[in-house]
Amino acid sequence: MRNIIYFLIVTSLLISCGGNQTTSIEDVIANGNIESLRAKKSEFSAQQQQLEAQIKLLDSVIATKSGVEKLPLVTAIKVTAQKFDHFLELQGNVKTKQNVLIYPEMSGTLQRVYVKEGQRVAKGQVLATIDDGGMSSQLSQLKTQTELAKTTFERQKSLWDQKIGSEIQFLQAKAQYEANESAVKQMESQLGKSTIRAPFSGIIDNVIKDQGTVVSPGPGSEVFRIVNLADMYIEVDVPETYLGGITKGKDAMVYFPVLGDSVKTKIRQTGNFINPSNRAFSVEIPVPNKKGNIKPNLTAKVSLNDYSKDKAILVPQSIISENAEGDQYVYIAKANGAENQATVNRQVIVTGKTQGSVVEVLSGINDGDQLINEGARSVKDGQKVQISNL
Repeated sequence: MRNIIYFLIVTSLLISCGGNQTTSIEDVIANGNIESLRAKKSEFSAQQQQLEAQIKLLDSVIATKSGVEKLPLVTAIKVTAQKFDHFLELQGNVKTKQNVLIYPEMSGTLQRVYVKEGQRVAKGQVLATIDDGGMSSQLSQLKTQTELAKTTFERQKSLWDQKIGSEIQFLQAKAQYEANESAVKQMESQLGKSTIRAPFSGIIDNVIKDQGTVVSPGPGSEVFRIVNLADMYIEVDVPETYLGGITKGKDAMVYFPVLGDSVKTKIRQTGNFINPSNRAFSVEIPVPNKKGNIKPNLTAKVSLNDYSKDKAILVPQSIISENAEGDQYVYIAKANGAENQATVNRQVIVTGKTQGSVVEVLSGINDGDQLINEGARSVKDGQKVQISNL
């Protein structure tokens, strides 16, 4: 039917145009004048455009009359209110507050080393001993003298309680005993420094000094490095604009690119000081290390929950367009009564935060609205469309 109409229109136009034509196409070609050829081509192009417009009009009328209207094919998505959690993404390094070098507290020869690298130790466990230079023998003698002083004091006290003897003898015995007792405690404290103990439970990461080495207190004389991998954390600097959203107890996700592993945790502490150099405050996030594969200074990507909403309107970022004035808009599909058909209405929206490929819409659309998805960039306001996924 369409071909017959097209043939009749072409014939009619050619006949009508033929009456006005003084030069046939054969004559123009035979003449060979380039300007004449171009003019004839322009003439036929104008006729072709006129024909196509008329054919399009006829197609529209035929489709309407026959009840088969060809509409653009699109898909639609239904807007559903849902929980929305927005996360601020930062980068930080793993730290531990229990990563220390152990120094000797007295000078002497490292007499015995009881641990080796990689060994797990408990708090207070003996790691090494230093030659005390005869201090233990001196302590033994002092304890003997203290026992004698104690006996003398107790006897003088007994006599003094019975009003026998002089008060000065009682006081001298008491002073001697207390002095000896104090000296014993002081020497025990000094002798205790000859034993190096673990300050906390952890792993001996490095045995720095070998047995037999002469050591002394001060820089350069560290004997061990001990690390506790159980109490790990990450400290990140958060811009001050997020001060109200980043608070203690909020969710945090930590991803370790090197390990390909993620850990879910919560914010343990937020700083109370804004650093003037970068206008940021510090946030501390604990990192559980059950597998023991998280090490100090390991790089991590941290996502902190700074905004949550129980019933948020979320739409794909790909269906949002923007006009010359900067207004963002989407197309709402409203059913027009025909099966799988709808009329498109352009709706200006106000957007909020973006998370991945979705955007929160603060106003402009409501829960339950149908939005044009595939084909959203090609439809127009007021246009009829056919929805393929209804």
